[in-house]
Amino acid sequence: MVRILLRWLVYALLIIFVAWIIPGISVDGFLSALLVAVVIGLINIFVKPILKFLTFPINFITFGLFSLILNALLFMLAGAITPGFEVEGFLSALFGSILLSLLSYGVMRLDNSDVV
Repeated sequence: MVRILLRWLVYALLIIFVAWIIPGISVDGFLSALLVAVVIGLINIFVKPILKFLTFPINFITFGLFSLILNALLFMLAGAITPGFEVEGFLSALFGSILLSLLSYGVMRLDNSDVV
């Protein structure tokens, strides 16, 4: 349980960092970032698998590059439905989703390592 809460907090901090780095992405504060983390998690659990299944032919033809577009669109969806979080434009969403994916992968990789 503590591990889940810690991941949630770290993911919210990563969202604030991405908003600080990428122009066109803004988050009002830490509470908004916590809410964005929940919304992105729910989108990734419920919406993303359905869209990945429906867009499999396009993804296959583009050798998986369409996944980047799908992630950007879902990032824009999170910005549209979450108060206090704004994503202005597709390029901001694309770069923001890529950076957030890379950072979260790195953090989760550190979490699963056996470093004492």
